Order: sequence, then structure tokens, then C-alpha cells
Amino acid sequence: MAELNHDQLAALADTHLWGHFSTMGDRVDSMRVIEHGDGCYVWDARGRRYLDGLAGLFVSQVGHGRGELAKAAAEQASTLAYFPIWTYAHPTAVELAARLAQMAPGDINRVFFTTGGSEAVESAWKLARQYFKLRGEPGRYKAISRNLAYHGTTMGALSITGLPAIKQAFEPLVPSTTQVANTNHYRCGFCSDRPACTLACADDIERTILAEGPETVAAVYLEPVQNSGGCFTPGEGYFQRVREICDRYGVLMVSDEVICAFGRLGHMFGSDRYGYQPDIITTAKGLTSGYSPLGAMLVSDRVAEPFWGTGETFLHGFTFAGHPVSCAVAMANLDIIEGENLTGRVRENEAAFRSALEDLTDLPIVGEVRGAGYFYGIELVKDRDSRQTFSPEESERILRGFLSNRLLDLGLICRADDRGEPVIQLSPPLIAGPEQFEEINGILRQALTEAMALPRA
Repeated sequence: MAELNHDQLAALADTHLWGHFSTMGDRVDSMRVIEHGDGCYVWDARGRRYLDGLAGLFVSQVGHGRGELAKAAAEQASTLAYFPIWTYAHPTAVELAARLAQMAPGDINRVFFTTGGSEAVESAWKLARQYFKLRGEPGRYKAISRNLAYHGTTMGALSITGLPAIKQAFEPLVPSTTQVANTNHYRCGFCSDRPACTLACADDIERTILAEGPETVAAVYLEPVQNSGGCFTPGEGYFQRVREICDRYGVLMVSDEVICAFGRLGHMFGSDRYGYQPDIITTAKGLTSGYSPLGAMLVSDRVAEPFWGTGETFLHGFTFAGHPVSCAVAMANLDIIEGENLTGRVRENEAAFRSALEDLTDLPIVGEVRGAGYFYGIELVKDRDSRQTFSPEESERILRGFLSNRLLDLGLICRADDRGEPVIQLSPPLIAGPEQFEEINGILRQALTEAMALPRA
């Protein structure tokens, strides 16, 4: 096929490519066909440059164009391109599992590979159910998660997800999931009028366990910083309280770190940042910086114990899980994260990144800036003093009708979303620094100022 220009590629995409979470039939003019990347930037097929302020999709920890990762993939593919880990093993899967176990907190020593985050989340629920059956507690099958939390798109992970709008089209889903309060202090029904979190949101988990029946609850799913809704951070002592509650009622604590692991919050795992010990950690995204698909479920010795030396099999698996090439890429990616001390870089630059965003709080449309590490959200409001939010129609007009394309026109890739309240989310590659923060600040200030001048409906 002859080389195609941007418009030809966009037209073909509109005709044949079914984009994820995307509308069809009205995107040719505004579609960006991203062709190549280098560092914190990507270029479309027209040659226009964009600052990748979302790291692809919270993925590209080490940035774009890293030849080391391409070389690792090529070398592994030329040696062993594929072999399953269904009763077999291959060196890269073994070495990566051992490395992740060494990095993980506490007694998390067993690694079950998947190809992505949704699969890791679903695997954790299936493991929890079989674990309790083997323990003689077959009635424990329910999962608890937080309001607005996104945990994935497979039927089990979607059932755990706390976003009704993206679930309705697929109902009935897997039964036995319940949502509890999240940690959005800005709009918390328990303590938004208090200077700090009262941990009533953690106590809501205990109330829900008791209401459902402790003997029926298998697992609680929590992100260290909740993505959907706009980067909700935990109050002081939140995770310690949840750990106590889970231990009190014999419930497994699952830390969903598909976004928050591998440096995003300045630590290899978000649970390290907030000082808690999960029973299971789910990961993906930053594990390979997106250079090859890979996810993983990291499991404690306690949860693995009923399967060890007993002849019992976890009746679950994926054809491409633990793919040799993906595992080789992950090893090389972790080499870069450790060798360039990117976790330390995030900790050193976090205050500067936050400051660049908080500088925008002089704009009346900015309600709150929140987040941690290189993972921040800016909540947009109609009236800052009363915290009045926009109507659904106003939000649609401001976010998708204006900001999404205007930010791209100005050269910034980020997320403008209203799965909860209207927010702009930023999650740049971990190699980003003050130069990129200043660029983000300038583009956001221009776009938000223009958004404020839009005619009111």
C-alpha cells in the first residue's frame, strides 16, 4: 500500500477502525492520527507536535522512542517469540515474576500474568472466590468497590466498576457487587465541611460489609489514588483503617494499581506511598510503559497458600499472558525506571508539578486541584464559592464541545472528562520536568480562559 497522508488515514480510520470509548461517523475532521513519539512528545501524521500530558493513557512512564525497549523486544522475539505459561515457563516470565515479587510490599511473592488491567482485576475476583471455596467458605463471593471507581471493561471488572453510565448498556452484569463512599473530600457527604477527612468513607466499608453479611464478602477493591472522578487522594490513615476492617471480617484487600504502580505516585507501588499491605495488587500500564501489552496480579503468600502443594489449580488463564516479548520489555522498562531513578524524580518534582496546576486556581472555573505524584486532576465548577457544578448539557458543551479539541489545537494531550464532576486530568511521562509543567500551565490557562468566555446556555 502506498504511503498515506493524514487525511487519508483519518478517513480509513473513520470507515474501518472501531475506536475504544469513541463515537463513529463524525471524527474525520478532528481526528488526530498519531504517527511517532520522542520523550514527552508525540507527532501526528501532519507533523504537528503534542505534549503527551496523559502518558498515552497513564502508561508511558519512561517516555516515547526508547530504543532500549525496542531492542529488548526484538532480541526476545528472535530467540523465543511466543510460548504459553500453561504448565510451562520461559526465562523472561520467571525473571520478571521474581523481580516483581522482590519489589512488592510484604509477603506478596506470587505473580499471575495477564495481558492488561481489566484481566488483572477480573483475575483477582476469580481468585478470591476460589480461595474462599478452598478455605471452606463458599458463601464469600461478593466484591465491594467505591463510587465512581473504574476497574475495567470485562464483565466481572465492569461489574466491580462504580460508574453506572458505562454499565447500563451491558446489564444484567455479574451480581453481588456493591459500591461505597469514595475519598473525594471536596464533595464528601460526610466531611466536606470539615478541614480534613474524618475517615467516615472508610467506615462506610464496614457498614456495607455488615449490611451484606461478612460471611458473603470476598474482596474490597481500592485504588491508591482513585482515577475516575478526578484523582481522589486518601485521607490520613484511610488505608490503615480499611486494612483493619478487612482483617476484622476476613475480607481480602485488593489494591488496584493498574495506574498507580511503577512510579506514577513516586514509588514502585501506590501501596508503598500510603503505607498499607494489600492481599492482592493488580497492575498493567506502566509495567511496560506501553511498549508491549502486559498486566499482572500480584498475590500474597496467604492467598496462594491453598493452592501450594495441594494439587488444586486456579482454573483461569490467558493465551498471551506472560508473553516472552512483553516480559522482556517489562524487564528493560524496570531497568530504566530504576537506573534513572524515575521514582525519585517524581518525588523531587511533584511539588513543582502541583504548583504549576495550582497557579490556575485564580481562574473562577477551577474548583480544586488534587492528586499525587505525576497524577493530578483539576475539577471545573460553575461557581467556585458555592462549588456549584455544571449541568450535564453545560458539561458536554464545555468538555467535549470545546476543551477536548481546543487543548489538542494548542498542543496538549490530556483528559477532559465528566464521569463524575467535570475534570481535566494530567499524567505526564515520569521523565517530564519543569519545562513541561510550564507548557502545561500555559496551555491550560489559555484554554480555560477561553472556556469561561463561552456563551452561557
